This record gives sequence, C-alpha cells and structure tokens, in this order.
Amino acid sequence: MRTASGRGRPREAVHCGEDAGDDVRVEDRRDGFGDIDAAVARVLASGWYILDAKLEAFEREFSGWLGVPYAVGVANGTDALALALRGLGIGPGCAVVTVSHTAVATVAAIEMVGATPVLVDTDPRSYCMCPDDLAATLARWRERGSGAPPIRAVVPVHIYGQPADMAWIMDVACTTGIRVIEDCSQAHGVTIDGRRVGSFGDAAAFSLYTTKNLGALGDGGIVATADPELRARIAALRQYGWRERYVSAEPGVNSRLDELQAAILRVKLRDLDANNARRAAIAARYDAALAAGAVATAPWRVPETGHVFHQYVMRTARRDAVRTELAGRGIDTAIHYPVPIHLQPAYAGRVTLGPSGCAATAVVAHEILSLPMFPESGRDQVDRICGALAGL
Repeated sequence: MRTASGRGRPREAVHCGEDAGDDVRVEDRRDGFGDIDAAVARVLASGWYILDAKLEAFEREFSGWLGVPYAVGVANGTDALALALRGLGIGPGCAVVTVSHTAVATVAAIEMVGATPVLVDTDPRSYCMCPDDLAATLARWRERGSGAPPIRAVVPVHIYGQPADMAWIMDVACTTGIRVIEDCSQAHGVTIDGRRVGSFGDAAAFSLYTTKNLGALGDGGIVATADPELRARIAALRQYGWRERYVSAEPGVNSRLDELQAAILRVKLRDLDANNARRAAIAARYDAALAAGAVATAPWRVPETGHVFHQYVMRTARRDAVRTELAGRGIDTAIHYPVPIHLQPAYAGRVTLGPSGCAATAVVAHEILSLPMFPESGRDQVDRICGALAGL
C-alpha cells in the first residue's frame, strides 16, 4: 500500500484512512476502475462540466437509493449542512443543538450560517447524541426564556456508521417545533428498522469526501429532503441564489458538485451496498478477534439497526499502549476524534454546553481507537490485524 502523496510507511504496513486534512491512504489497485474511467471520458467528451445531465442523474439515483424524493449536489459536506440550515431559515439569532463528539465540520457549518451552536453529550455506547442531555438542554432553554437565542434546529450526527436515536429525536422535534437536519456524513446506507437514515428529518446532509463510504475522487456533498420548496431553495442557494440566470433572488454561494464527480459517484453508488456488506464482514472478524482478548472492547451495535462501519472504533483504557503495540506490528490506527470540539482552542470557553457538560464525551475521547476499515482490504491484511488483536 502507499500514501496518496507517494510518501509514508513501507508497502507491507496496514494503514488506517484519515479525514480531511490528513494524508489519505488508499489501496494501490486498479481493478474495477474501468467504469470510472469510461464515465470520466464521457464527461470530457460532452463539453459540459457544471450542473448538467450527470449531476441531475446522480441526484435522482441517490434520492431513489435513499428513499426520499429530492437530492441536491453541492461542493462538500460542510456546505451541505450549511445550505440545509439556510434553506430552513436557520441563521443569526438562532441556536442549533448538536454534539461535541463529531468532526469539527458539523459545528463549523452552524457558525457559517451565523447560528449559535449548543453542544450536548454523547451516549457512551453508541457515541451518538445522548437523548437525555438533549431533553435536559431543551428544558433548560425553556426556563431561560428570552435571555438566550431560541433553539430552532437539532443536528444529530450518525457517527462512525451507526445511527442516532431518530425515533426519540423526531418525537422531541414534533412536540417542540424545532427542525431536524441529519448529519449523515459517516452514515451512507445506515438503516433503522430497514429505513435509511437521511430520510427521517426535514433535511439530511451527506459528505462525499473521498474517504466516505460513498466518496468522490476529491470532494463533494449532497443534501436530501422530501420538501420540494426546500429542494428548490437549496438548489438556488448553491449557485448565488439564482432562480433566474444572473439574477440573485437572495444572497447565495458557489457550492456545486461538478459533472466529473457526479459521473464518478454514479458508478460508485452501484457498489455502495456491497461495499457496506464487506465492511460489516470485516467488522465481524474484528469482533471475534477482540473477544479472544481482554484489553479492548468491540463497538456496541444499536439494536434493530444496520451499522455500515465508516470506522471500526474499539475502546480501551490502555489506548496509547495498544496503539504502540499495533504500530510495532505494522498496523496503523487513528483516533476519531482525539479532542472534543468544546475543548479545542477555537471553541473552548465560548460554546454553550448542555447540562451534562459533555462529561461522557471527554471520557470517550481518551479511550477510542479506530482500526483500518476498507472494503478493498485483502484477506491477508484482515488476518494479520485479527491476529494482532487476539494477542493484545
């Protein structure tokens, strides 16, 4: 294997992919790329590269796969969240509840639209939004009255490929009148009782960054919704607020998923469910290997849901020692995420926390460790990782 830049560890090492900003490590293989090459060639031959037929086709195919009527392709997952919020009228003077245990993009998107983030705790088993802390936060906000910006939306994050408690969150939203925007950036294909996440809230935002379960060869994002008016507004906002060409009905941005990436994603969408099944099979082998030891525990699964293992996140109180031992065997690991957002320098002391103070989040951040998880991983690679895990 090699790093995307050509630098890095020897080829026999087993690497663990990282999020944006890191050196993305991928399988050094060409099989299966023929359809992508052909799709790219067709776009190049067409002469149309922005907002044309390939994007329209991808939007239709993605929304059909997800089970919602509409999807709007945008430049990246952060923009997808921000445009969903703006489309729902969330901006300055509004508060938005989300979690501290997430990629920083979730909170960055809230602040991009001028809203105030309110961070609640994680469930220590699923690592998703803690329902009790959300309920306590909403109750405290009602008690504070006009002294704080009103909570207008909640952004549950389906982290690592596991879903948040959407039945409970949607029930709370219905009784309080707040909007729900699902952050599905790590949850392409996750199901709850057979229904895909991204189809529960008012809107859903997906990152299509290259390391995601459905990833472009570069960057991308998409917003899904069942609301035709919301779809139309987001489609206008992604291109300067145009509903009529060159005439901005409202201030917008430039955030468009280009034709090349749309063509590539159409090909990769066909393989997504099969690749998710491969991830689950690898995860089952990791589970069995960890069960043979006593140092680390396998990720917990929410009952009646389908985990798609964007990351395989085990947990151990001896994380540093375990990470060092695995590195000595040529097995790379990662930490998603080492510093909760409310403790990061850009946010510490200025973001509002729920009543728990995100206490569980702080504990989780010191014990989680991600193992290599790629559907392209070969049997020998998985065997070697499992052997190392069983020996911990």
